[in-house]
Amino acid sequence: MSIASLILDAPTDTPLGRGIKYIGIGKYGSKPLPPDLLAECRAALLNPDTHPLQRGAFLGALIAKGPTPEERTLEDVIGKGAFSHPTFFINKVCPDLPVRLHPIATKLVRGHNLQVSEAHQLGDYLFGQGDCETFRGLAVSIMRVRHESNEEYHGLMKAAESTFSPGFGPISCADRPLVQLAEPFDGVENSYLITPLLAQFFQKRGYGAVSVVGRSGGPKFTLNALDLYMHMGCQFLQSNHELDTPLEQYGWVLDQKALSSALNRWVDRRRIAIKRPFLATLEKVLNPCHARILVTSVFHITYQMKMAELAMLAGFDAAIVLKRGLEGSLAPSTSRASGILCAVRTPRGHLFYQHFEGDSPAFASFRTDVDTQYEQPSATDNAKLVKQFLNVGYTSNDDFDNRVRFAHALYGRGLEWIEDQLR
Repeated sequence: MSIASLILDAPTDTPLGRGIKYIGIGKYGSKPLPPDLLAECRAALLNPDTHPLQRGAFLGALIAKGPTPEERTLEDVIGKGAFSHPTFFINKVCPDLPVRLHPIATKLVRGHNLQVSEAHQLGDYLFGQGDCETFRGLAVSIMRVRHESNEEYHGLMKAAESTFSPGFGPISCADRPLVQLAEPFDGVENSYLITPLLAQFFQKRGYGAVSVVGRSGGPKFTLNALDLYMHMGCQFLQSNHELDTPLEQYGWVLDQKALSSALNRWVDRRRIAIKRPFLATLEKVLNPCHARILVTSVFHITYQMKMAELAMLAGFDAAIVLKRGLEGSLAPSTSRASGILCAVRTPRGHLFYQHFEGDSPAFASFRTDVDTQYEQPSATDNAKLVKQFLNVGYTSNDDFDNRVRFAHALYGRGLEWIEDQLR
């Protein structure tokens, strides 16, 4: 199989793909490349057919991790001393990068964080049509491995907002406060999603619910919220002007493809770059419909507070961030220590935070010894369960029903606290 075919069909099977998986782990836990994989990556860097985005993502992860003496021998492919001289490195690796971006590229290679304005400029290039795919892979990989700062997210957020379709402008036509529901777009592989039932819950509490969805950029591709809503036969939101028509049951659904063609293009880039770049976080907190409350989730508990902070930057007045949901989704675990962080920005500009733990006595009746796993859950089966619960309040699946009721109780407690703070 050729490199081109591997990139399209199995990007993780290329030498650089396997290298990215090995070293693009994060600030902690990255390991040196094994000698045999190092040799394969050297050959791939020399191969003109290697995808430039993967080339950049690999080198970015290596730079951010810090190359070992053995890995520094890859300088033979780039240029002697390249890893020690950022400007030289950029000129060799990204010869077609516009000169205006060289200071930002050099700063990233040196390990420095970007200011908001610099991140905005970088984002404009990332979302644009410039030729240098190597730099796109390099930049997002460096930021991902060392973790993006809030300032960088803020600048990238501004750049993303400038790509929104005209229908998602600064005016909202909603006749009531909106709640935006957003979970990882790569979805789940061993559980069912309950997103429409959460949307219905918030609608019954007097809010309009907007679920943001999109194609999966990986690493999971089995079932996500877009698949579920498509199998439920929903109509997707095309403009904020449609928010003046209240929808029953589970509110509106916004597909990323309708929101921004630039964001949608990045789904394919993310599959090639393999590791989840800034958009895996950012796409959940973008606020195109001007919602008041964000309901989202995190896989890594350390990101729970960051998600709340980013929600405030995006214009939300409040956020509910679930930890330890099933596979990172909005469905809480009934056996592990799930819980929510609630954050509020008051009318006077003050920020308040409150945790509600799922293992507290108030939720004891929902607790189980294990979370039921479903092998290769289908969107069809998931949609049937959701429709049954929407219509009659229960299904034939006791585990599913218990999880939905637990979620209603947990999110309801958080919503009550938020409403008290915003009064």
